[in-house]
Amino acid sequence: MLDHRRIKELEDQFLAPYAMKSHDTRGRVHLEKEHPYRSVYQRDRDRVIHSAAFRRLEYKTQVFVNHEGDYYRTRLTHTIEVAQIARTIAAALGLNADLTEAIALAHDLGHTPFGHSGEDALNELMAKHGGFNHNSHGLRVVDILEERYPDFPGINLTWEVREGIIKHSSAFDKSVKIKEFAPNEMPTLETQVVDIADEIAYDNHDLDDGLTSGLLKEENLKELELWDKITEQIDNKYAKLLPERRKYLVIRSLIDMQVTDLIKETEKNIGQLNLKSCAQAKKAGIKIVSFSKPMRSLRKPLRGFLMENLYNHYRVIRMSSKAKRFIQELFTIYLNNPRQLPAHMQKNLPKEGARRVVCDYIAGMTDRYCLDEYKKLFDPYEKV
Repeated sequence: MLDHRRIKELEDQFLAPYAMKSHDTRGRVHLEKEHPYRSVYQRDRDRVIHSAAFRRLEYKTQVFVNHEGDYYRTRLTHTIEVAQIARTIAAALGLNADLTEAIALAHDLGHTPFGHSGEDALNELMAKHGGFNHNSHGLRVVDILEERYPDFPGINLTWEVREGIIKHSSAFDKSVKIKEFAPNEMPTLETQVVDIADEIAYDNHDLDDGLTSGLLKEENLKELELWDKITEQIDNKYAKLLPERRKYLVIRSLIDMQVTDLIKETEKNIGQLNLKSCAQAKKAGIKIVSFSKPMRSLRKPLRGFLMENLYNHYRVIRMSSKAKRFIQELFTIYLNNPRQLPAHMQKNLPKEGARRVVCDYIAGMTDRYCLDEYKKLFDPYEKV
């Protein structure tokens, strides 16, 4: 039987010395008897998957609002892609794939409706009250707002997964310094893997979605060395590929090239630092999981291209601007009369105050629910 004793034996046998092993966890805020045949990180992964916040990611914007089309990534499909890429990297490096997956699945639980424009709107509205950051809110979701257990609030995840949420960082995500999570230390290598997997996933699926939407044109991508390098290899090997198959193969090849580079460079970094423990990795003072310098040089123009041609495309800016107005107006109307909030949110008013409760409520909405609430409150012919 695969019980705790056997899981410990397998981790000690197969994981690298610098991996975070489940039996070395700092534990949970609320003491619980652990599961007989799941490690603490496997249990965390399952708790995240069964949370309401995780399900809501299905209808939260990545770049394109949900009603723009069924093909485009949502926050949920993005999260699944991050988890898949992160597990592959973690396994290749001898890291704890269960911890990596749990962090990956939880890393976006704090996101608002309408992507980063929703977060920007709430940050402005909460500017004099601590602001809004989706990492901080993600921790609030798993620690407080999820209501699933009779003995404690939240879903009571382990310290390491919670650290992975609060210290998540990427081009769009800022790590938050909280005393509980040793702010002067680097996160685990498993968290660092998720950070880079997140960047690989959104760069490449945003290329895919941008091309499918027509907002990006392949003739413009040819100026990028990374794109040109891959497409030349594919066109030389497959002369008459159908456009959709060709696009899929290019995106897949781009991901594979970046993952391979990341694994090789990280192995080199680990060797140079002579890492012998997870604690040593955390005290290294640098990100150990990283691309090689040539790959960073190839990726930089791609990131700039996406920023200029996709994220700042006039149609995306229009969607973002419209979304911010929805959130600003909903926030104001709820704040002016909090009794318009549903009963399960009103019960938090005495302890948290109206502004924080309104922020929690809006942050938890899906795009669709936010639009429905807007219609109910502002359209005179809509039933409330």
